[in-house]
Amino acid sequence: MKADPFVQARLLDLQALDTRLQQIDHALSRVPQIAAVAEAGERLQQVSDDVVRVETTLSDIRREVARAEADVQQVRDRAARDQARLEAGTGMTSRDLTSLQHEIESLGRRQAELEDVEIEVMERQETAESRLQQLQAQRDEIQAEVDRLAAERDAAVAELDAERVEVARPRHEIAGGIDDPLLALYERIREGSGGLAAAELKHGRCGGCRLELNPVDLAAIDRAASDEVVRCEECSRILVRTHSGD
Repeated sequence: MKADPFVQARLLDLQALDTRLQQIDHALSRVPQIAAVAEAGERLQQVSDDVVRVETTLSDIRREVARAEADVQQVRDRAARDQARLEAGTGMTSRDLTSLQHEIESLGRRQAELEDVEIEVMERQETAESRLQQLQAQRDEIQAEVDRLAAERDAAVAELDAERVEVARPRHEIAGGIDDPLLALYERIREGSGGLAAAELKHGRCGGCRLELNPVDLAAIDRAASDEVVRCEECSRILVRTHSGD
């Protein structure tokens, strides 16, 4: 393949830009905040799930409290009616009064039992409310952390994206000045060699694989015309002869 020596030299400029673009892409995939946001997001989801569970439990307990309060109030109301009848004593025999007194005493014991149940349920409600407040505070704290990390991630990504645009612009211009066959060869080698397709031949050494060329290969390259595209026998990359320290 033939190509103007100046055009061949431009491959090194193109390669430098492609290497930087590759570094930017690598950096974009490894922005530290990406993993940090994901980890914090998992913690946020876990705490949010805990909040929902405690809210559900608390809702059930509050219904229990309402039932317990209603049960206590029902007994209180009945005891109050009986007490009023007892104090009035209107149209009641001695046996009726005694029976009513026993019922009032029984209602008193029943009220005490129900009040104990009410207290136990209210204590569980207080515990659940305290736990809910703790979880909500924890959730808000993690949410703030997620927001902060996401902002840092977005800023880092935006900076790298902006640099990518700046690097891609001259890359496009340089690529446009390279003959199609040579550019196609360059792209094919770059795709199959980890991104490095063109390297400088300097001091008899390939700048791609870093290996020193043997005397026979060096002699063949020296004999090749300046517009002949030569490649490293070891790594197959395009060797650019710049004569800057042969």
